[in-house]
Amino acid sequence: MTKDKDFKKLVRTRMTETGENYTTARTALVAAKQGPGSNRDSRAESVIAPEIARFRAKTLKTFMPDGHIVAIPTKRRALVLVLIEVLAALDPDQVYDEKRLNGLLGEFHPDFALLRRELIDYRLLERNAHTGEYWVNPNPPTHTGSQAQEMAGLEVFLR
Repeated sequence: MTKDKDFKKLVRTRMTETGENYTTARTALVAAKQGPGSNRDSRAESVIAPEIARFRAKTLKTFMPDGHIVAIPTKRRALVLVLIEVLAALDPDQVYDEKRLNGLLGEFHPDFALLRRELIDYRLLERNAHTGEYWVNPNPPTHTGSQAQEMAGLEVFLR
């Protein structure tokens, strides 16, 4: 942990703006600080992107080795990544009734209700409670709080 209060403030500000966790925000700022000033953002992204790519590869290998979910991740960040992979199988221009959506989600894991609830909780999937219709959210909102930390950097995998 750094003792430099000004740097901590910069890290906390970045965390608020980007939704990154402390370590990711600090790593990006350190990398940006070492590089030339005009190239700050691209250098920070080059540090974060490989980390996220490794996390994605490891998570998918562990939880979706054959394209089906073998176990529901207990860590929320891994769950978000799995949900994004499931979401990619849905047609963004299609409106699904609940039975059809359950069938599609059931192809990934028998607990389709959990997948459906989590997709809705993260607002990756929208629903009309009166008609029982579901559709992919074309503009997922900016998440706040713990959801922002769980989603940080994973937005790149959303369509």
